[in-house]
Amino acid sequence: MHWFTEVLPFLKVIGAFILMLIGIRNKLGLALSILLGGMVMGLLSGMDLAGVFEVSLLAVTQEQFLFLAAIVGLILILSDAQERSGQSRRLMEAISGYLINPRLRLIFFPALIGLLPMPGGAVFSAPMVKAVSEGMTMQDEDRAVINYWFRHVWELAWPLYPGVILTVSLAEIPVGTFISNTWPGVLAMFVLGWLFFLRPGVLGVDRPDLLTSSSPAQWRTVLREGLPLLVAIIGAVGLETLISKTMPGVSFEWGVIIALILAVFSIMVQNRLGEDFLIEVLRKKSLWTMLGVIVAIFMFKDIMGAAGIVEAMARSSSGGVALFAAAFFLPFLVGMVAGINVAFVGATFPLLLGLLHTMGLQHQTVPYLVLASFAGFTGVMISPIHICFLLNCNYFGVDLAKAWRRLVAPCLLFALSGCLLFWFLL
Repeated sequence: MHWFTEVLPFLKVIGAFILMLIGIRNKLGLALSILLGGMVMGLLSGMDLAGVFEVSLLAVTQEQFLFLAAIVGLILILSDAQERSGQSRRLMEAISGYLINPRLRLIFFPALIGLLPMPGGAVFSAPMVKAVSEGMTMQDEDRAVINYWFRHVWELAWPLYPGVILTVSLAEIPVGTFISNTWPGVLAMFVLGWLFFLRPGVLGVDRPDLLTSSSPAQWRTVLREGLPLLVAIIGAVGLETLISKTMPGVSFEWGVIIALILAVFSIMVQNRLGEDFLIEVLRKKSLWTMLGVIVAIFMFKDIMGAAGIVEAMARSSSGGVALFAAAFFLPFLVGMVAGINVAFVGATFPLLLGLLHTMGLQHQTVPYLVLASFAGFTGVMISPIHICFLLNCNYFGVDLAKAWRRLVAPCLLFALSGCLLFWFLL
C-alpha cells in the first residue's frame, strides 16, 4: 500500500477539483464551488470544521485580499460608468474616422473594448462589428469568431484584468514583471487571429477601402472621450513604478487604486454622474458576485496552506508530475469548465506557487506562471460555456458548434506558443 500513500495527496486535490467542477457545471456558482472544494480538501487532510472556518475568516483580513478586492471593485465601477454614460460608444465613433482598411475596422472595436475588463464584453462590441461590416461579403459566423477572438487579445498582458491582478497578487510580484514576460501572448493572438480568421483566402472583403480625413477637432474628441482610460492605464503603471522605486515600504497596489479612483472621478465629472450612479453600481449583482469569488479564492489558498497539501505532494513525488498538473493540466481544465480567467488563477495558482516554494524553485516562478496562464487562458477561450462566446453567437444568430470548431485549431496553437515561451524563459 506504499503506492497509495504516495498518491493520496494527489487524490485529495483531484477530489477537491472534481467537486469544484461539478459545482460550476451545475450552476452552484464559482465562489461557492471553490469554497466547497477547499473545505472538503481541508477536512480530508485532517483539519476539523472549526479549523477550516478559522483559517477562512483570517484569509479575508489580510492586506493582500483587501487591496485586490478594492482594485477589482473599482475596475468594475469604471467599466459600468463607461458603458452607462455612452462614453465608450462616443470614443468608438471618434476613432472610426481614422480607420481606413476594412480588416482593421473589423478588429479595432473588439480590441478596444477588450481594454475594458467587463463580463460579456464581446456582446458590447458585436453591434459595432456588425455596423462596420455592412456591405462586406462575409458570413455572420465570420463576424462572430472575429469579434470573439479579438475581444480577448489583451487578457494575458493588460494590467487592468482581474486575472492578471490576482496572479501578481498571489505571487507577490510587480505587475510589470509579469506582463513583460506574457506580452508575446498578445502577439500570438493577433498573428493566429490573422491566419485563421482574417487573411485573404479565409475572409473575402470586397468592400473598397474607406477614405477618411482627420482634423485637430477629431483628435481633441478622441482625447476627451478616452481620458478616463488614459488616466487608469497610464496612471496605474506610472504610479506603481514610482512607488516601487521611491517608496519600497509601500505596497505597489496603492498606485493602481489611486489611478482607478481618479479615472472613476474623471468619467463622473465628464458625464455629470452623481451619487445615484454609485448607489446603483454598488447594488449590482455582478459586482458582489466577483468580490465573492475573490473571497473564496483567498479562503481556498489559505486552507490549502494550513492543510499541508503542497508539502505532502512534494514529498510523495519527484516533482515532475505535480508541476505538470499544476502548471498546465489543471489550469486548462478549470479554465475550460469555468470559462473565466479568475477561476483558473484562483483555483490552481496557489497550488503551483506552493509546489515551487516547497521544491526550492522560487527562481522559476515567472516561467511557470507564464505556462499556467497560457494553458488556463486556452481553456477559457475554447470553453463552450464562456459567457462572451455564448452571448456573441446568440447576437449574430450562428450555430454554436460550427463557431466553436473554428476556435479549436488556433487555441491549440496558442497553447503550444505558451509551451515554447516557457522553455525559452527557463
